[in-house]
Amino acid sequence: MEAVARGEVTPEVAAGQLGKGESAQGRGGVYEQVGDFAKVDHDRAERTGFPEVIWGQDKTAVQIVEIMKAIAAQQSVVMATRVDALKGAEIQQVLPQVTYFEMARICAIVPSPLQVTQPGRLSILTAGTADLPVAEEAALTAELCGFAVTRLWDVGVAGIQRLLSNQHVIDESDVLIVAAGMEGAWPRVVAGLASGPVSAVPTSVGYGASFQGLAPLLTMLNSCATGIGVVNIDNGFGAAILAGQILRVAAKVAKY
Repeated sequence: MEAVARGEVTPEVAAGQLGKGESAQGRGGVYEQVGDFAKVDHDRAERTGFPEVIWGQDKTAVQIVEIMKAIAAQQSVVMATRVDALKGAEIQQVLPQVTYFEMARICAIVPSPLQVTQPGRLSILTAGTADLPVAEEAALTAELCGFAVTRLWDVGVAGIQRLLSNQHVIDESDVLIVAAGMEGAWPRVVAGLASGPVSAVPTSVGYGASFQGLAPLLTMLNSCATGIGVVNIDNGFGAAILAGQILRVAAKVAKY
């Protein structure tokens, strides 16, 4: 920047050089170059309300470790989603402070105790036990982001009395995340009983005609019940962030 001020370097050349250093200033804020494979967005939490999270499924353990180190230098909670058990063990060998949550398939560096720092009450419901991995990804993501979470498992339409006997959970919730596979009717049932919004997650659970989650996805998109936002198949993480954004914005609006 001093060279630009002296007229020795053009602004265009300087802009290109800024993206090559250890830390760079982009249009959205500061990011950090990690090796030759990642750029960590340190300003994401300030900009969006939620910190950078690592997609672990298609990264190597070495790449995840290096990215986690970079994020840990700036924030107290670090998480990587879609990490299998083998890769999680490899990460823990290098970073023993990492906890591996097998059901949620999440690796995380977590402060103890985990604090509730965000407003509202978020509840997560599953139609069946087979939906638990997706639901736990949502639940743990929300908790790591500072939300209070209530879990209610295996209360789907095949035995509707299981939900009706837990109506109080719906009544006490500000936002609900509902995970279901098979035909995917479950979120619209819940939405018809709830006074708040529903973040619906189609899961890839079901027989062949469910098409690995496509059938419940289409059912949820075509729901006759209102107040439902639908995320992608098996995207528990996305459902948690959507629900969290609703709670954050609601708290902000309440201050006006």
